[in-house]
Amino acid sequence: MQTIRAAVCRAFNEPLVIEDVLLAPPGTGEVEVTLDAVAICHSDITFASGAWGGHLPAVYGHEAAGVITATGDAVGGFDVGDPVVVTLIRACGSCPSCAGGKPTICETPYDTVKGPLQTADGGPLEQAMACGAFAEKVVVSHRQIVKIPETMPKDVASLLSCGVITGVGAAVNAAKLRPGQDVVVIGAGGVGLNAIQGARLAGARRIVAVDMTEEKLEIAKEFGATHGVLASLDRPWKAAFKALGGRGADAVLITVGAIPAYDQAPRYLGRGGKAIMIGMPHSGDLSTYEPVVLAALGQGVVGSKMGDVVIQRDIPWMIDLYEQGRLKLDELISGRWSLHQINEAIADTKTGSAKRNVILFNRD
Repeated sequence: MQTIRAAVCRAFNEPLVIEDVLLAPPGTGEVEVTLDAVAICHSDITFASGAWGGHLPAVYGHEAAGVITATGDAVGGFDVGDPVVVTLIRACGSCPSCAGGKPTICETPYDTVKGPLQTADGGPLEQAMACGAFAEKVVVSHRQIVKIPETMPKDVASLLSCGVITGVGAAVNAAKLRPGQDVVVIGAGGVGLNAIQGARLAGARRIVAVDMTEEKLEIAKEFGATHGVLASLDRPWKAAFKALGGRGADAVLITVGAIPAYDQAPRYLGRGGKAIMIGMPHSGDLSTYEPVVLAALGQGVVGSKMGDVVIQRDIPWMIDLYEQGRLKLDELISGRWSLHQINEAIADTKTGSAKRNVILFNRD
């Protein structure tokens, strides 16, 4: 076991505590990655609030990039010194879901409390989301990582681990958008902007962003939205229909975890359209809709976890798009912080004004 620094959640809705923790060496099929950067996702904040339950103490963080510094056996061609992104998609590769090309819903359980992390006195410490990346180092499965170019900045690369693949993947993989289709994206935050980028890359004709602020609607247009609608309008779907030429959308991508957004989403749909559920509400929250309308109009509701991506296929594709100037990543970063500033970065993220805040480990 080695000692590293990490931001630990010891009580829900309380500031994270920077402390020493213990990290086990990588076992068979695992690698140790020394992190350069980890972005703050709203999922980390939701977990730390207790909205999804979980064990405490815990180390959150799952959107990271760094360099491999140790390996176990059978790590699929990865070597010490390889720069990589680290995702939360710990897939076994052989269960029915993995074999069917859906590693994001792998059926093989992984006990995050019995993972590589322990408290300084040897007590249980949850490796949240199979990552625990609010720490100087992580030990993860080799199936969770993807090599990146040596020249790619780690802060930019870290965004590929969650927000980018979730948004772009939802548009391309889950919605299966075709050129010429019309799209509504509810929420213009970090995931929403990437869903907009995904719709643009898929060749969508019209992309309507729906959000609570004019400022975020303007930003959405920089990422590919053709129109913006304020969610605070009495019937925002009416304005969306007008922007879409008088008909509903072929797909509505719900990128926020707010129940009102889920309740309203079917209203934006046209005949045969699909609502893609991306944003994660709190456990126990319920949405309502009229099944008779969906049935009569041939509409559907589809869940999308992590953009339905296969990281070994989709992340290299997105890196190519970034290097060609066709995928915006640098523009997604709102602020850069040190590990000791993580509570400030989380507070800033909670305001809703940040696209993505990134923790840089070399700033301490």
